[in-house]
Amino acid sequence: MAVKDEAATTEDAVLGGRLTLRQPKRGHRVGHDAILLAAATEACAGEHVVELGAGVGAAGLALAQRIAGTMATLVELDADLAALAQENAARNGLADRVRVAVLDVAASKLEFSKAGIEPGTAARVLMNPPFNDPARQNASPDPQRRLAHAASADTLPQWLGRAASLLAPSGTLTMIWRAGGLPDVLAAASTEFGGVTLLPIYPRPNAAAIRILVRAVKGSRAPLEVVPGLTLNDTDGRPSADAEAILRQGSALQWRG
Repeated sequence: MAVKDEAATTEDAVLGGRLTLRQPKRGHRVGHDAILLAAATEACAGEHVVELGAGVGAAGLALAQRIAGTMATLVELDADLAALAQENAARNGLADRVRVAVLDVAASKLEFSKAGIEPGTAARVLMNPPFNDPARQNASPDPQRRLAHAASADTLPQWLGRAASLLAPSGTLTMIWRAGGLPDVLAAASTEFGGVTLLPIYPRPNAAAIRILVRAVKGSRAPLEVVPGLTLNDTDGRPSADAEAILRQGSALQWRG
């Protein structure tokens, strides 16, 4: 895979320079969500991790960079973004542990198997599914940004179903979603997952949550748990110490509770 137009991309440092990513100038750009998702995903050396909807690979590569010995497969529908993800794996010295598959999350099990991703083989799945309702929110005119953000009513159940299919028994799903869509997450996860843990993300003290991090275990019957959240900025808009450690220093997010 190769990217045709280098002038249409930028090279950007994230995690305080620990990771360098080439990404499109226009359309969906790497933000806090991908880094928070990676920081919230717990994994061990030797485990196979799958990221669904990987884009240019920010979350999957950040996880692979943080936890040595993990083997990651990044699944991305857009061939140009997938090419950038593969290039980013190489530029960060992770090509021996990270591979990219050009696939739709909604593809059949046979198509996933042909790409070397067999059902029930992943220890962890992480994902940041599209979560904007195009019927309620104005869709972006940029096709890549629209694809990354706009979701139909079927999107979340479809992505959660794929995650359940890929995970081994007792495997763990980690995802990030808009806080207002929490009821949809709980409803869609109830079929295949249990042991759901929720961690709210707040923009500043005394503000409503804007995101929710979700950790769930395939086949678990453990009850729902809500743990203390992460506040990104103080009242003056300065990054909090916890957020700085995660977003710039590459620390793992702690699921307290």
